[in-house]
Amino acid sequence: MTSAEQATEATGRNPYRLVVLDMAGTTVADGGLVEQAFSAAAERLGVKPGSGDHERQLAHVRATMGESKISVFRHLFGDEEKAEYANAAFEEAYGELVDGGRIAPIPGAREAVERLTAEGRTVVLTTGFARTTQDAILAALGWQDLVPLALCPADAGGRGRPYPDMVLAAFLRTGAVDDVRRIVVAGDTSYDMLSGQRSGAGLVAGVLTGAHDAGQLERNGATHVLGSVAELPDLIARAEA
Repeated sequence: MTSAEQATEATGRNPYRLVVLDMAGTTVADGGLVEQAFSAAAERLGVKPGSGDHERQLAHVRATMGESKISVFRHLFGDEEKAEYANAAFEEAYGELVDGGRIAPIPGAREAVERLTAEGRTVVLTTGFARTTQDAILAALGWQDLVPLALCPADAGGRGRPYPDMVLAAFLRTGAVDDVRRIVVAGDTSYDMLSGQRSGAGLVAGVLTGAHDAGQLERNGATHVLGSVAELPDLIARAEA
């Protein structure tokens, strides 16, 4: 039996039963709220919108989309107290924007999750936001019962992406698969791709509905690049065929 035949046989015995999905940019469209909330938080720390410091910091925020937000603020402000203050201000501003009805599902995202669930797969949603913000997003979308588990960095020891911790926490908590190679990870950022690769996931799919382009996703470990998460169920079905 060839190695390809062995891989196909193994997949058939133990298919992709755990699917770990990012939220903002992947399953949720927020219309640039991250940048708006960052600007509000930075202004509280004396960084004026339109200034050189503001543009430099905003460029870093864009480059690190997908990373735990507290980690971003630690990099930008250095001092832990300032970082925690900025993070709290960011979460507050983002939560207010969410409550204002400024978010929506990515077209086809809910249907994709429902199809994956109907196929017997366990779907987990992950985010770089704090728990309160994640809960606010789920409530705004009416997604509180859409998946059995939603994780933020604090649920995985405090480290967000690009560390693999949230993917591995989903693996450990759900028991959906017995091999990390049977995990699917999907996200819209380079950090999502790095997290998926470092976890050992067998499929790491980048989507083009969020922060980073196909080149960035592929350079950081995407095994596949999709137009959106709506295409993910078909990709998994093909991989198992």
